[in-house]
Amino acid sequence: MAKGDTHLIERDAVVIRFAGDSGDGMQTVGELFADASALLGDAIVTFPDFPSEIRAPAGSLPGVSGFQVHFGSGSIMTPGDKADALIVMNPAALKVNLRELEPKGLLIANTGEFTPANLRKALYETNPLDDPALEDEYRVIKIDINTLTDGALRDLPLKPALRARCKNFFALGVAYWVFSRPLDLTLEWIEAKWRKTLPMMADANSLALKAGYIVGENKDVDIPQYTVHKRMLEDGIYRKITGNEATALGLIAASENSWRDLVLGSYPITPATPILETLSKHRNFNVKTVQAEDEIAAIGVAIGASFAGALGVTTTSGPGLCLKSEALGLAVITELPLVVVNVQRAGPSTGMPTKTEQADLLQTLYGRNGESPVVVVAADSPADCFDCAIEAARLALKYRTPVVMLSDTYLANGSEPWKIPAVTDIPDISVEPIKHGEQYIPYRRDPRTLARRLAVPGRPGFEHRIGGLEKTETGAVSYDADNHEKMCRLRAEKVARIAGDIPPAEVRGDRDGKVLVVGWGSTRGAITVAVDRLRAEGLAVGQLHLRHLNPLPANLGDVLRAYEHVVCAELNLGQLSRVLRAEYLVDVKSFNRIQGRMFRIDELMEGIREYV
Repeated sequence: MAKGDTHLIERDAVVIRFAGDSGDGMQTVGELFADASALLGDAIVTFPDFPSEIRAPAGSLPGVSGFQVHFGSGSIMTPGDKADALIVMNPAALKVNLRELEPKGLLIANTGEFTPANLRKALYETNPLDDPALEDEYRVIKIDINTLTDGALRDLPLKPALRARCKNFFALGVAYWVFSRPLDLTLEWIEAKWRKTLPMMADANSLALKAGYIVGENKDVDIPQYTVHKRMLEDGIYRKITGNEATALGLIAASENSWRDLVLGSYPITPATPILETLSKHRNFNVKTVQAEDEIAAIGVAIGASFAGALGVTTTSGPGLCLKSEALGLAVITELPLVVVNVQRAGPSTGMPTKTEQADLLQTLYGRNGESPVVVVAADSPADCFDCAIEAARLALKYRTPVVMLSDTYLANGSEPWKIPAVTDIPDISVEPIKHGEQYIPYRRDPRTLARRLAVPGRPGFEHRIGGLEKTETGAVSYDADNHEKMCRLRAEKVARIAGDIPPAEVRGDRDGKVLVVGWGSTRGAITVAVDRLRAEGLAVGQLHLRHLNPLPANLGDVLRAYEHVVCAELNLGQLSRVLRAEYLVDVKSFNRIQGRMFRIDELMEGIREYV
């Protein structure tokens, strides 16, 4: 495209990725770009790619931070395999992220940071921007963002270091021009954030944003411009929401619709901490949050709250779930309702704490001493975390049992548009209280659900013993062998009966025949796109995505046996595959990646094709 050409490149969807040092504000501008796109009515899915180091040396490879936004007019279900446009703020960001850019994609590089010192930190022997091969493979736009930002702010009485901190907004302004995004929402955000406390920074960031936009508008640099087709939205009120935000709001809705206070006992751990932070702001909904001294104390708070009649919740990630295992067994034997939210991350041990993984399934199902069954549900999108949290609370309260809700880093930090539900559409999950004067026998059970009766302590006639020792129906401590077996079988049967209270397994696409692709949790978007593309090629492929992982749907065995091949796609080394093989004696094949990131659509399609 010649300089000065006003022709717009039309697209149905675009993937843009911002990348820079962890102090460059890439997460901020990525979120603001997503907000601006959502305001236009675009479908969006975001992927914040945090470095695992808390503060790696500036300009180093471990310190690179990225943020990817997939936006457009169609059904957007993933952040995209590769970016159509990549904005890099320094050589390290280029080194780490260049492989994430499509061939012939748009590469905008901040030449001001490509100094000899920074090139050495990124392990470059020469400046890659001077390599003709780079321009052969990508559309390279070189902009000295450092100098241009400094020039735009030269009339403000700011120190050079503070002017340099505004370069992320300059880069965002360039991106807004390239993709025809409005400035208004971001300018309002800047005003709200800085005008009262740091008015000079409000002026500086606003000027930097506008200056970046003008660079494209004035054609000082030969930058292409895109227009993305608009989509028709279903009527309603929408907001952009992350999985952690949706989980917190879902727990509040569950509390309100069960007529119980919400008590969260939590210990900060990446990536689950934002749930604690969000809930701590909602005391007006009778939400009480306790930041405990450790993971064990946190679940103890939640169990105690459940005993006292509240909706007890604890949040954690994989390492914390290990520490909670004994107390989780206590909730099993006392048969108290409890919701445990496990936001999975890459392990083992500390592993890669800011990267995603689905490797806590077997720990969740079996990681406790004794016969200790818990209910397990898994959210499949950021917005779905809202509904999944309500479902976890419903099952916990109705069946008087711990329920583990599985999320992961991909869902927790990613975001998408969420249509805010009407209050009347949220189900009532309250349970019938024990009436005053009714004879209370703690472990007498509902004949249909096998759930025991719960009583709030401190009321005359409802006194009973609680604790980790085995009990009889009356609540008395018992070491009788036959009684122990009876109670173990009752607790297991209670969980098993939940299969009759959850939806049957339902297949998308071909309902029998050649290949069924099974998944769970956050892989739904990638699997759905891959299966739909294969079916568009004329291949007979079905898709089954599981929310309830214990118990599994009652008809699941029949569904699996209807196919010649069953392929289970997971971000682990085959954990659900093992469960399905053991439970149904079906030869389930595994398609696995464990790289701290979501499946690529093309590799997933290739893996499924093996069996078609």
